[in-house]
Amino acid sequence: MHKLKKLVIGSCSRIGNHSGQGLVEYALLLVLITMVIFLMLVAFGQQLNNTYETVNSSVQNAGK
Repeated sequence: MHKLKKLVIGSCSRIGNHSGQGLVEYALLLVLITMVIFLMLVAFGQQLNNTYETVNSSVQNAGK
């Protein structure tokens, strides 16, 4: 009976163990931030490229 009680208590304490929970939350947060950045680049990529090309050509023409 004592061994059974010890086994049940040990099993219950392992179920309540959340030691890896923080790492998983940080990983999920990192994935979410990465997805947002990727979607922003997809949405505004062409506009950013046009702005970059305009600035680049202006800088090249200023040196002539």
